Amino acid sequence: MRYKFLISFVFLFSIVGTLSAQQTKATAFANDTDYDIQDSVAIKVRNGGTLSAMIVRKKNDTGSKPVILQYTIYVRDKGRDLTSIKESADHGYVGVIVYSRGKRFSSNEIDPYENDSKDAYDAIDWISKQDWCNGSIGMFGGSYNGFTQWAACKKLHPALKTIVPYVANRPGMGLPMEHNVFVNPNYEWAFYVGSNKYLDTLAGNNRQRSRAMQFRWWETGTAYKKLDSIDGSPNRWFQKWISHPSFDTYWQDMAPYKTDFAQINIPVLAFDGYYNDSQNSSLYYLKELQKYSPKTPFYLIIGPYGHFGTQIGGEPILNDYKVDPVSLINIKKITYQWFDYILKKGTKPEVLKDKINYEVMGANEWKSAPSLDKMSNSFLKLYLTTTPSGNFYTASSKKPGKTAYLSQTVDFADRETSNNNDYYPDPLMKKELDSTSGFFFISEPLKKLILVNGSFLGEIKASINKKDIDFGVTLYEVLPNGAYFHLSYYIGRASYAKDTTTRNLLTPDTIETISFSDTHLVSKQLSKGSRLLVVLDINKNEFSQLNYGTGNEVSEETILDAKEPLQVNWYNDSFVKIPVLR
Repeated sequence: MRYKFLISFVFLFSIVGTLSAQQTKATAFANDTDYDIQDSVAIKVRNGGTLSAMIVRKKNDTGSKPVILQYTIYVRDKGRDLTSIKESADHGYVGVIVYSRGKRFSSNEIDPYENDSKDAYDAIDWISKQDWCNGSIGMFGGSYNGFTQWAACKKLHPALKTIVPYVANRPGMGLPMEHNVFVNPNYEWAFYVGSNKYLDTLAGNNRQRSRAMQFRWWETGTAYKKLDSIDGSPNRWFQKWISHPSFDTYWQDMAPYKTDFAQINIPVLAFDGYYNDSQNSSLYYLKELQKYSPKTPFYLIIGPYGHFGTQIGGEPILNDYKVDPVSLINIKKITYQWFDYILKKGTKPEVLKDKINYEVMGANEWKSAPSLDKMSNSFLKLYLTTTPSGNFYTASSKKPGKTAYLSQTVDFADRETSNNNDYYPDPLMKKELDSTSGFFFISEPLKKLILVNGSFLGEIKASINKKDIDFGVTLYEVLPNGAYFHLSYYIGRASYAKDTTTRNLLTPDTIETISFSDTHLVSKQLSKGSRLLVVLDINKNEFSQLNYGTGNEVSEETILDAKEPLQVNWYNDSFVKIPVLR
């Protein structure tokens, strides 16, 4: 289970390609008689930068047209990338792919995320001035390519008319850290995209090396910042990232932040998945756009997809779960229908019934809502009580009348046991859970069918004998047959719960209120007789940073800082609020 977690999570940051890690130059592409291909274009940008690009037009296409731009750090097999932009030409556009600074034929240094905002603006400016461009540009793509679209909007170029991000990443939020907790898979991703001008598939696919490194780190109790010393290869990107544990200006400058969203006035169509690991990144953009630019039209299509599944319109089997047939969509068809709608005054895609369009798992149907908040019309508020309920404790709709707490002891020097092991949703359906750590709170059986619709949130009341904790909250449906269906989860650092930009340490032996939100959005029909299960635990495992609670920089803490075990008192006025549609 734990190895499967690592492999699944690593795939979030890797794109499978056929390019050898040792490739150093472009290869020939044969017999393109139907296209005019420019495969070695250099675009000069500010601060001495050069971007490598490819451009495809239909042969004998002499007029100016709208341009479909993909902007990416992933330099894959030339034929594969050309095929992608040829599709744009086949749909009546000029297809362009631009690679991030330092990639392919660019002589600059590779620094993921850091230059894409300004460079994308300059690339769009250059494209808009070419005689084959009619002044209208649209962008699409997934993961990193989704991030670059939003990065291009930090300062909006007038030629950029629309973006279509799939599972867009937001650096500093979801990766390489989630709610200020650094997660390990980004470590090898840095080599995958940064080691050469193309993709280092040798490093990216070396699971044995990655596992050996992190398990060695876990076993020895070395400082997190020493991961590359254990690995034996300096990782300057990793070192730079962990030097910014707060969501500070380093991360803020990479993409729109707060009032930057106010000037974004172009229509947006986003795609996402309930089980996309970076979902909180992707939906962050839409939430902030709605907040700062409420008149800007945006649409979301979301369903039971993972990170890669979203980008191909879904997969019949997701983490061993058979999805509803109706959830599978033709994402490319919808994307180009959208481009025709915005750039050619065509017809809006039929699937867009409202702003938020989502598939209800278990119901095999699509629903829509005018906003993320309107997906639900009430909440189930469940208190995490100290009252036993079989092998668990009661998640009660009534607030306890008397204050009480459950005590948990966690020894950070103990490497034989780990905590919060089951929060990752793979597989989605389980016959049993790891109950060796944390506390489990179960509700009464549902009296009728309901839809869990949206992102759950909550408020944890706790006292600890240290200055900080990393914790997890996982939400399950317990089916009438006793199986567990993973709905959503949260992991985060308590000291950043109030403000991700500034660390606020906890006061030892004092009851603190730790609020959390931005959990993974989900829509699922729960049957009559099902129950809801909430798992609350300290995050202590080999898949992410280990917060020893000293209050010092977490990446510098070692097993020598473990000392007295962590003592947590979880109070019974803690609660979760689960959005439902009745």
